[in-house]
Amino acid sequence: MTFFDVDVRPQSESQSDPKSDMARQMADYRLTTAKILYHMPDHPGLLQEYIWQQLDLAPRFPELRRFLDFWTKELDGPLHSVRVASAELITPGRYRPVDCLLVH
Repeated sequence: MTFFDVDVRPQSESQSDPKSDMARQMADYRLTTAKILYHMPDHPGLLQEYIWQQLDLAPRFPELRRFLDFWTKELDGPLHSVRVASAELITPGRYRPVDCLLVH
């Protein structure tokens, strides 16, 4: 698993996405999880945590950036920080030799 720090400033980059999850994974989309800390609107001194998870392209994260743009434009809780983890779902097979003998 790889961790990234994401700039939470809005971006105007748009990109067309493949339609199916399998097509996205084949196009190098990765399972991306973002831990979003934000200030509660009624109590700005308190932080609340929100977990976001989606298939996205590392390291630019266009899906996450679209979500964060939506957040800053439409929701009241100002963002404090975003911590992102990303993991490939489709990886090459691994060969691991086993030190044993099976007798049938």
